[in-house]
Amino acid sequence: MPELLRLALEQLESVPPSLWLRRSGTLYLLVNAAHIGAIGLLIGSIVPLDLRLLGILKPGPLAVLAPVLARTAATGLALAVLTGAMLFSVRPFDYLQNPAFGVKMGLLAAGAANAWLVRQGGAWAGVAAGRQPSGALRVQAAASLALWLGCLVAGRWIGFL
Repeated sequence: MPELLRLALEQLESVPPSLWLRRSGTLYLLVNAAHIGAIGLLIGSIVPLDLRLLGILKPGPLAVLAPVLARTAATGLALAVLTGAMLFSVRPFDYLQNPAFGVKMGLLAAGAANAWLVRQGGAWAGVAAGRQPSGALRVQAAASLALWLGCLVAGRWIGFL
């Protein structure tokens, strides 16, 4: 491990929130529960949105559902990243040595990039205006499902390695 990275991780372990989490089982439990809740918010929003974009789930107009579900998923992602960073700070060296953590971070980055690309594309604006999703948007929705569900599985895998 490069010396600069090692020093940065040692500093991260010594910041007050990290110390508080290590010293309080209750605080760690609450942050962990918040992380799980945030993941639930993300997955609980993105799965129905992607299934609706794919045409598998039919109820409700996309122009109404898509913006609400996208904002809810974004909120869940932001909270999951925040609480995940707090949990990471408790044992950063262990997490970086865990292959499942690397897979999870890669899938998370790819899922976030995919979501950003969807929002930048004209097909998303069309859906918000009431048009049907394009073929490319459907492919992105299928990729989103695979990436976010893969991220969820990889997150659980961390505890088994």
